[in-house]
Parts: sequence; structure tokens; C-alpha cells
Amino acid sequence: MNYTNRTIVAETITNLGLVPLFYHNDIEIAKRILNSCYKGGAIAIEFTARGINAQEVFSALIKYANKELPGLLLGVGSITDAAAASLYMQMGANFIVTPVLREDIAKICNRRKVLWMPGCGSLTEIATAEELGCEIIKLFPGSIYGPEFVKSIKGPQPWTRIMPTGGVTSEKENIEKWFRAGVCCVGMGSNLISKEIINTSNYTLLENNIANTLKDIQLIKNTL
Repeated sequence: MNYTNRTIVAETITNLGLVPLFYHNDIEIAKRILNSCYKGGAIAIEFTARGINAQEVFSALIKYANKELPGLLLGVGSITDAAAASLYMQMGANFIVTPVLREDIAKICNRRKVLWMPGCGSLTEIATAEELGCEIIKLFPGSIYGPEFVKSIKGPQPWTRIMPTGGVTSEKENIEKWFRAGVCCVGMGSNLISKEIINTSNYTLLENNIANTLKDIQLIKNTL
């Protein structure tokens, strides 16, 4: 995958307002998920590197995206150390997402001008991440903190960009609460890419879910 400046990646994610995330150890199924998300309009997608075959699957997805999905920004999540971040960046990851704040990951991503989104759970962690050059904060798990936490952070720090992940649902009412609180985007996994969709190979439904969610997000953002 071609290198894309982290500022452009951050702006693309913010403009879209949605980052679907998933993991599957079957390369062909992972390709179909990726393709359906892309066809639905999601051009920034996170592959969560949680399984023992994650590296092989991600490598295959990068090659597939280069050939079949022009303009797709494919990132990798669940990264817990600088060595893993370096490996995935070498394979072509457009952004790195971590469950916690780690300075070693910040340094290696900044060195290569690759967007990194660390998991933070306090104002101190958020401020530290921004001092380390972070553009978008991952609030995880979002369901524990809720929109009121975001609203409280945005009061003293209106410049902070936050992406809640974990517990964010595709219902318009839920999405609206987050965006009215001040998030720049939301991350969604199983609420969009459910086991039922995968088990029944209903990729048309997945594409429609993505498209409808993006439509709702844009409608909400237009009223802010």
C-alpha cells in the first residue's frame, strides 16, 4: 500500500466519521469483509491483529487492497509494542491503533509520519498522547466512559479529537449522542460486522449497514 501522510489520514477519518474494525483468520473471508466495507463507503478500515495468523492475513489484505480497492486506508489495531508497529508499517499499514498509550509506539510511528491512535482513559493520558504528537485519541472501552466523558474533555480541550471504540452501536440515537458530545469519529466492530453476517455470508447486508451508518453520521454532523 502506498504511503499516505498522517495528516491526510487523520482528516479522512474525521471527515468520514467511521472506522469499521474486524479480525478474521480466513484470508478469503477477510477479503470479502474488506470489500463490502469499502463498497459501503468506508475507506478507512482497521484490521485488529488479534489472532496467530494476523500477520499473514494482513499481508494478503494489503496486496488485495492495492490491486482492487483504490484509495482505501487500511490500518491495524491491537498493537502493543513498537516491534509489532514497525512490522505492520513495513507491510503498508496506513495507521496504527493501540489499546493503551505507549511512548515506544509513538516514537516509531512519528519517525515514519504514520498516524497512531492510542487508547486513553483519562485527561492526563490524553494530554500526554497529544504531547507525543497524537492526532486522534482512541477512547476505549467507549461504553465504560460514555458521551459525557467526551463532553467533559472537550470543555477544557476543544482541540482534542476523540474516537470512541467498544460499545458504540449503529443505532442513530447512539451515534448522535457521541457526535453531539464532540467526537470526531467512532470505531465499530461487531455492531456492524456481526458473527451472523459472517456465518451467513450476507455481505450485501454488511455493505448496506456500512452505507446506512455513514449516511446517518453525515446527517448528524450536518446538524451540529
